[in-house]
Amino acid sequence: MSLAAPSPSAPSGSTWGWLTRWATMLALFLVWEWLARFWLPTSQPDLVTLMPPPSGVLAAGWELLQSGDLVHHLWASLKRELTAFGFALVAVPLGIAMGWWPRFNRQLDPVIEILRPIPPIAWIPLSLLWLGIGNAQNQFIIFLGIFFPLLLNTIQGVKNIEPNLVRAARCLGAGELQLLRRVVLPAALPMVLTGVRVGFGVGWMALVAAELVGATSGLGFLINDARSVLRTDVVILGMLTIGFVGLFIDLLIRRIAKAVLPWSLAAQK
Repeated sequence: MSLAAPSPSAPSGSTWGWLTRWATMLALFLVWEWLARFWLPTSQPDLVTLMPPPSGVLAAGWELLQSGDLVHHLWASLKRELTAFGFALVAVPLGIAMGWWPRFNRQLDPVIEILRPIPPIAWIPLSLLWLGIGNAQNQFIIFLGIFFPLLLNTIQGVKNIEPNLVRAARCLGAGELQLLRRVVLPAALPMVLTGVRVGFGVGWMALVAAELVGATSGLGFLINDARSVLRTDVVILGMLTIGFVGLFIDLLIRRIAKAVLPWSLAAQK
């Protein structure tokens, strides 16, 4: 008995498949529009200003796009995230060392496990005292959000390497550096990319929290500034921008993982 290959014209790859995937979100927006336009004005008139309809949020987005403010704040947040990610990549060699050499792991593991449960937001008061208001403080908070998921996934990826691969490489005369470069790193790469995906998400959330109190630009600053003048449409616009950009970053990382590691089941998730 042979298994039939899926048809190229399957709905999942068509316009209909795309529509069904986003149907729930579209329905939620339609319900939100109806509630804000027709239900709130009659039943809860005091909340009309606090809950604008999606069309009002869209109008606020168009206004900020025309003025350039939305692009300015979005780019400021993305630059901080990417800069902090560059610094957080130090977690990869550190995680490989901790996963590969047990003695090294025993020395650093207590320090990591004490610092790891502290949420990045808890560092905001100290970071403001140390670094002041600005990019350095924001990047420090994002760094903490990215660093620990990336480190732990790298350590776990090294520890999960098939022992037979290591033994075979040693039998073929591979030295320690060759073993790390040719066997350990490629084998741990799926978990490293998982750590990148999780770390980017945590860092993106931490960024917005840091910008609420310690920035003069960025999406978090935009939300807090709009709150102070009761522009709830801009507040919701900032929140939705954060969500959609986070979704885009996650999809981009998954695409990269599939391209770099087509053989890995972890990259397909």
